[in-house]
Amino acid sequence: MSYFNETHAMVRETARRFVEQEVRPHIDAWEEAGGFPREVYNKAGALGLLGIGHPEALGGTGEHDIFMKIAVTEELMRSTSGGFAASIGSLDIGLPPVWRMGSPELQKRIVPAVLAGEKIAALAITEPGGGSDVANLRTRAVRDGDHYVVNGSKTFITSGTRADYVTVAVRTGEAGYAGVSLLVIEKGTPGFSVGRDLKKMGWWASDTAELFFSDCRVPVGNLIGPENSGFLTIMLNFQTERLALAVMAYMTAQIALEACLDYVKTRVTFGKPLSKHQVIRHKLAEMATKVEIAREYTLHCATRMARGEQILKEVSMAKNFATETSDAVTYEAVQIFGGMGFMRESVVERLYRDNRILSIGGGTHEIMNEIIAKQLDL
Repeated sequence: MSYFNETHAMVRETARRFVEQEVRPHIDAWEEAGGFPREVYNKAGALGLLGIGHPEALGGTGEHDIFMKIAVTEELMRSTSGGFAASIGSLDIGLPPVWRMGSPELQKRIVPAVLAGEKIAALAITEPGGGSDVANLRTRAVRDGDHYVVNGSKTFITSGTRADYVTVAVRTGEAGYAGVSLLVIEKGTPGFSVGRDLKKMGWWASDTAELFFSDCRVPVGNLIGPENSGFLTIMLNFQTERLALAVMAYMTAQIALEACLDYVKTRVTFGKPLSKHQVIRHKLAEMATKVEIAREYTLHCATRMARGEQILKEVSMAKNFATETSDAVTYEAVQIFGGMGFMRESVVERLYRDNRILSIGGGTHEIMNEIIAKQLDL
């Protein structure tokens, strides 16, 4: 079954050239440096890559073509850096709440500049000690005239170090899901500070930060949707984020598999190439099978999402299966490469490290299983 049309192919080629010309020559240096230049956002924005999946009226291509977004995500992953793909794509989780539920003024002020690559957007939900427990977040926003006064902190925020606009989950009401709202908090707002750039196991090219709010005064106009309606918007966001993480996972596995297929043809042991050893051939067969199934099921879910179906269970399954696949394939890839797989110069070493976050971010593997179980009426 073909999921992609000619328009998707054209956009994919644009993304491929961008990665080959603007990213791959520098990605090793960016990984070591822990980030990449802001001008890369400008270049991606000028090519229209940042606008994919966002409303046309605000400078995007339209929010309904899921497969155009998947095509671009697949090519961004060809950078071999999950951190780069995550950071350049942080707008895809930071902006949708704004254009779905924000006021027209808020949308026009924020969205076009981010899609053009002039500004950076991020999403801030996770709190220290909070993990996936969104219902119990503690960052509080109290109404004071024309402003909210925000106190609290966030952590593990992708693009948090240099984001210009952060969509922040805050508590404006009672305990639990019903008291959560979303506010856009802008860089430079008094009382808003960015902590250290967090050092991570993987995703080195992505800046990740702690955020702090101390009597931070945010205009009421920066509220996204009605007060205390934030949880539903967060859940809508999670579905597309989980699909994107499934795509990142099967692409991580695909690139690791391709690296192995090249390596085994040239690496000679016991007088013959690794590709002639049955144990290696069977490993590769199993790896290829897992990757193929993960990709097909994820794209099947994307097809149903594109039709407007509610597939909470299936997207959770796709994320878990794809990340289990990337776990298994990157592990075997390092094993096949042997000592070279343990070296930083090896692409499979980076893929192995970057992979580990995929079953944690966007809702952990365990949270996905709980969602699936509830949908099974357990």
